[in-house]
Amino acid sequence: MIRTRCKKVLLVSSKAFPDQLLAGYDNVKHISASTAIFPSIHEAKPDAILFDHAHLGDQLEKVLRRLQTNPFYRNIKIFCYKQTESVKADSLLKTLGVHQMIYKDDLQKTSRGNATLNAINSIFDASLVRWVASVH
Repeated sequence: MIRTRCKKVLLVSSKAFPDQLLAGYDNVKHISASTAIFPSIHEAKPDAILFDHAHLGDQLEKVLRRLQTNPFYRNIKIFCYKQTESVKADSLLKTLGVHQMIYKDDLQKTSRGNATLNAINSIFDASLVRWVASVH
């Protein structure tokens, strides 16, 4: 999941994409064609754009350079989803304006941690309910 307060998110990826990245966001516009990126930005006026690196490939660099040079896009947060970490490629993407890189391994770690936290929270909730019931 993206950890920012964005109301509108533009997702540029193929049809198969991890749902847990955008959990909790209601206003997500999904596009898969690279030619529809800039018309969609002008139409939706998103707060954040999430690019799938594997889907865009070489076109991602051109899109990021265009986003960086135009002052209209200055307030848009840019996120990039990748399968694996690559120091050289990731540093180039950061230089071109990507605010945060999200990796497939990070999603698997957070989902395990969230499951553990949810289990602990449910134990505390159950014990609090029993305690409140015994007080009344």
